[in-house]
Amino acid sequence: MVIDWLKDYDIILASGSPRRREILSMTGLPFRVDTSGSVDESYPEDLPAAQVAEYIARKKCEAAARNIGPQTLVIAADTIVVADGRILGKPADDADARNMLSVLAGRTHTVVTGVALATAAGATSFSTSTEVDFAPLSPDEIAYYVEHYRPLDKAGAYGIQEWIGAVGVEAIRGSFYNVMGLPVQRLYSILKQGPLPERIVPPISGSGQ
Repeated sequence: MVIDWLKDYDIILASGSPRRREILSMTGLPFRVDTSGSVDESYPEDLPAAQVAEYIARKKCEAAARNIGPQTLVIAADTIVVADGRILGKPADDADARNMLSVLAGRTHTVVTGVALATAAGATSFSTSTEVDFAPLSPDEIAYYVEHYRPLDKAGAYGIQEWIGAVGVEAIRGSFYNVMGLPVQRLYSILKQGPLPERIVPPISGSGQ
């Protein structure tokens, strides 16, 4: 175990994302996936866009951490794309995906991933932002990507690790893995600091936030 205080912990990744599983496995931490908790991913309309991903991640973490044992760590995350203040989540269908990519093409947008962590004794959360510059993309290129890569499970309708990242992303400022869905270096750094602080993050449920 690379982080000593976690050696006897049951680590749960509360996410069905294959990208997050792949990224977290790179840390060497043993974990299991549990997506059994149902979460309403709505958020207050007046919540600033930069805070939305962390808010939803905390809701996911809170749902997964109910009734956990004393040696369990829950990790939850949520990713959004923000373009000109507009939040782009997962596309509803192919047409929505094409529309999202048309908005992003030839422009700069921000990818925000919120991460929430909880044990029976403590909790914390954070968010990380990465700026991404997209090259102009033709309607045919956008249609090709949507048809062949089916990005309906991805915020902003794209995966930077796929074809569109290779041909369409001109530059990024920040964490590459954050754009994939998990800012793993920051997560690992926080876990290295030791057991989570005692409930410094108030619960979402009933908070009125």
